[in-house]
Amino acid sequence: MFTFLSGRPCLDLTTTLQVRHREPVETLRTPHDARDWIEQAGLAERVAVDDAGLVRLRELREVIHRLARAALTAAPSDPADVRRLNEVAAHPPTVPCLADGTVRHRGDLDQALSTLARDAIDLLAGPQACRVRECAHPDCSRLFLDVSHAGRRRWCGMAACGNKSKSAAYRRRVRGGTDR
Repeated sequence: MFTFLSGRPCLDLTTTLQVRHREPVETLRTPHDARDWIEQAGLAERVAVDDAGLVRLRELREVIHRLARAALTAAPSDPADVRRLNEVAAHPPTVPCLADGTVRHRGDLDQALSTLARDAIDLLAGPQACRVRECAHPDCSRLFLDVSHAGRRRWCGMAACGNKSKSAAYRRRVRGGTDR
């Protein structure tokens, strides 16, 4: 099972390589993992993914990560990354279908990748680009979209990283530290 806390599918994709700033943990290790992530993300069902498809998904993940980090730090985007994102987005996206009162998406790997690239373009070229954040917990490198009213969210989620950070700060205060 994958975790989807980032607020956008394109940012959730970037978190499939975890703890980037220390010892990275790859969660998309096999084509089966890639297919499962695409399905769990709600992008498409039963997508065929081979070794080359796994590489393409990982490459798109890294392009989106670099572009999102550039937005986060207000740095210029690498033109090669922008070009690659646009190339992937040029394919048709997945197709929504109504099934039993719910929406399901159908398509192949190219369509799923296009849908992710289009989501990244929409985010990074839109008004929410300045709301991309990186989790403040030292063991987390998740990028997320801060949709809080004040725009000061620090953690990817309170249930995990926020709670760990607040608990650690409390323990330091109780031991006599000065974390206020």
